Amino acid sequence: MRALTLISAFVGGAIVGCGAALLFAPEKGSDVRTRICELLKRKGIKISDQEVDALVAELAGAEE
Repeated sequence: MRALTLISAFVGGAIVGCGAALLFAPEKGSDVRTRICELLKRKGIKISDQEVDALVAELAGAEE
């Protein structure tokens, strides 16, 4: 069970890191949000534009 927790923490950190890298990339925010939506939809995760905006706002607020 401990190994599963470690793997879960690593995967979660990797996902957050990739998301942060995408959000801080030198591209227009709307282009990045569109790419995030497309990527999540390819993975089978249904998410609306409003949900992506809320996620971005939450991530941006976490840095302060």
